[in-house]
Amino acid sequence: MEKTRPLWANPLQFVFACISYSVGLGNVWRFPYLCQMYGGGVASVVVSFFLSMYYNVINAWGFWYLFHSFQDPLPWSVCPLNSNHTGYDEECEKATSTQYFWYRKTLNISPSIQENGGVQWEPALCLILAWLMVYLCILRGTESTGKVVYFTALLPYCVLIIYLVRGLTLHGATNGLAYMFTPKLEQLANPRAWINAATQIFFSLGLGFGSLIAFASYNEPSNNCQRHAIIVSLINSFTSIFASIVTFSIYGFKATFNYENCLRKVILLLTNSFDLEDGFLTASNLEQVKTYLASTYPSKYSEVFPQIKNCSLESELNTAVQGTGLAFIVYTEAIKNMEVSQLWSVLYFFMLLMLGIGSMLGNTAAILTPLTDSKVISSHLPKEAISGLLCLISCAVGLVFTMDSGNYWFDIFNDYAATLSLLLIVLVETIAICYVYGLRRFESDLQSMTGRSLNWYWKVMWAGVSPLLIVSLFIFYLSDYFLMGTLQYQAWDASQGQLVTKDYPTYVLVFIGLLVASSTMCIPLVALGTFVMRHQRGDTAPLA
Repeated sequence: MEKTRPLWANPLQFVFACISYSVGLGNVWRFPYLCQMYGGGVASVVVSFFLSMYYNVINAWGFWYLFHSFQDPLPWSVCPLNSNHTGYDEECEKATSTQYFWYRKTLNISPSIQENGGVQWEPALCLILAWLMVYLCILRGTESTGKVVYFTALLPYCVLIIYLVRGLTLHGATNGLAYMFTPKLEQLANPRAWINAATQIFFSLGLGFGSLIAFASYNEPSNNCQRHAIIVSLINSFTSIFASIVTFSIYGFKATFNYENCLRKVILLLTNSFDLEDGFLTASNLEQVKTYLASTYPSKYSEVFPQIKNCSLESELNTAVQGTGLAFIVYTEAIKNMEVSQLWSVLYFFMLLMLGIGSMLGNTAAILTPLTDSKVISSHLPKEAISGLLCLISCAVGLVFTMDSGNYWFDIFNDYAATLSLLLIVLVETIAICYVYGLRRFESDLQSMTGRSLNWYWKVMWAGVSPLLIVSLFIFYLSDYFLMGTLQYQAWDASQGQLVTKDYPTYVLVFIGLLVASSTMCIPLVALGTFVMRHQRGDTAPLA
């Protein structure tokens, strides 16, 4: 008799676990960015391991910002004084206070990926805390995870609703919402838009990572998987749109605030330079007065002209920022200008932590499930020890991301560890089910387990539409990489207070190639190994 497999306490726990995993940081920071830009198995274990190594660093940053959110004023709201206490820090003045806090105080980022620096103990401690939280949540398997997912799935929605109410009442929120819902039809012809849209779905739903399969393995065989797949997909898509409304309302407030602040500075500059009467120059007549001053006082205007900024609400809204930039720069820029900013900061970073931990539960489940199911491993180590070793190893490797150059390596893992690999994994899964194992056999298995026949929609999508779309995306990806030429990254230049583009050194390009190959090569290598072993045993039975 095989050992009884642990099960979810009820089907709702499984649904919440899937929602908690699929509704993550990508819904908050990647989907809104794409809207802004374009308008509106074995390999799975390796990919999930790569993801776990760097993904929990985001939670470490979340803890770092959460701890600093209790300060008054918020530490990223103003620039620090220089060493002589005669003015503000030069790097901060050239950038912004939020950028300075992120790049200098949080990351202490090096000027290039080639300058590694050392491990910074404060982010390292936050990373250890983040992994300790994950370990406590997965310690007892489904028994502990099933209870945690109620919080990680539901609490972010509570915070998003609070933020929605606050965001819609902010000055300039309508500017952001109008920008969000204004389509850029010309982007429909841009292949990159479709690539990013597909990647968003892959990442958001967690396709190819193995997490959903791991969660589903703790269900009763009679579980209505078709209904749950639709529910999770719809909730995930709804959350992305809902989170985007929240994001763009706050983004509109930030853009409007910056735009009006820019106008005030220009008005003050011109008023003082040309001794204009206070209140004479306004936003409505600014351009007209500028033209008049330029024609009437050409020499004096030419002296002042370099200091006149070109204020544009459209350009503020067009500033596309994703990922860590959206979460830790754009949001913090908006939060610092809100009333009771500490409260909104605590709520926001608490929400990020719930989203991040919920996703980490899925990432670790994809790794732990096959490990604990392995008789070779589970016969020597208890489940708690396996979970502890996974967290310890991942945390140790993750310390790389707390170095001065850590953010550059974080971007590499984020961009290349699970992009092409995911497409290939899902393609192989689809082909294996439909054409190796057989779609009819798979349909018969589902019907015998659930008592429900398979809808024609699933069969058409699995057998035809999905493989064609994935192959097309795979071709788009490869052509896009070839057209880009040498891979580049954004490095922080402290002297300019902004990001500059640099080429990756050769050894980093080799590492990127190995990173992509390490997961994708698992499929043919394991298949070859299985074939050789079966051939040596003289086993001629079908692989399925």
